[in-house]
Amino acid sequence: MAVLCKPAIAVPEHVITNEETLELARKLHPDHPQLELALRLIKNTGVQKRHLIQPIETVLKHPGLDERSAVFEAESKARVPAVVVKALEQAEVEPSQIDLIVYVSCTGFMMPSLTAWLINKLGLRPETRQLPIAQLGCAAGGAAVNRAHDFCSAYPGANVLIVACEFCSLCYQPTDLGVGSLLSNGLFGDGIAAAVVRGEGGTGMRLERNGSYLIPHTEEWISYAVRSTGFHFQLDKRVPGTMEPLSPALRAVAEQHQWDVGTLDFYIVHAGGPRILDDLSHFLGVPPEAFRFSRATLTQYGNIASAVVLDALARMFDEKSALDGHQGLLAGFGPGITAEMSLGTWASSGS
Repeated sequence: MAVLCKPAIAVPEHVITNEETLELARKLHPDHPQLELALRLIKNTGVQKRHLIQPIETVLKHPGLDERSAVFEAESKARVPAVVVKALEQAEVEPSQIDLIVYVSCTGFMMPSLTAWLINKLGLRPETRQLPIAQLGCAAGGAAVNRAHDFCSAYPGANVLIVACEFCSLCYQPTDLGVGSLLSNGLFGDGIAAAVVRGEGGTGMRLERNGSYLIPHTEEWISYAVRSTGFHFQLDKRVPGTMEPLSPALRAVAEQHQWDVGTLDFYIVHAGGPRILDDLSHFLGVPPEAFRFSRATLTQYGNIASAVVLDALARMFDEKSALDGHQGLLAGFGPGITAEMSLGTWASSGS
């Protein structure tokens, strides 16, 4: 049965703290009629710092979509391989043993996908299948795990490499001055994650069931306006309340597996913001401490989009609190409004 092994994570070297973000907002938008509201929302995110691929002064210039696309490609090629190599080492899998790459990113576009370049760069087999996912936003981390699980179910013994590359800073738009945009400017960070799903053996989350749920008629709540200047992130004020309608979907998936979602041993969920985690705690009836891994990602890195769930999972590995037989949930949330959910049992190699 497929096992999601320990993810490898990397964040870039340029750092901006929450205090620096607040001061920057005051400097750039002193006359904004809703500045105080935006500042309060940014403070309440709980984000202490974020990592960026470029200095903040460069990010603010916005040289245009052409140059940003070139930066996305160059930085992806410079940073992703080392993360993938580490993920392969942690899973004890050779590049030639990978049968599928699932690559997710919502912050830049390349064709052919980075998957083709990685196959050549890292010595994967020419027969390696490629599955790039570009339009599921933050939910794509969960979707990548689910598609890897599906592939391993269809091809027993196969190994899948998951790569999430998110450079959210390349989506900064200086002309977007709505409160939602200002909040996003203080919430999102850059990060890369990779993990291997092994078809046989391995230590980690043994994947047993997955599911997806779309809240009807909410497709405009999280979206991009694609313009000549690039991706303009649009966030509806109703988004923070989406855990109330999504919680029954999480509960239903668990019940299909004859589990109680409120009594699981571990929870790895997307941390879009603190209210997401607070509401999940309330509606699922689990203690706030259950989401400590996701909250730590949010605090230390900000919202790194599809990479959040993999970083949170890596933190659980590092804590070494999961024991053989522990039951858990992994879930990503994003545009649609979509939830991608996985259930699994912790297993050590050979168990």
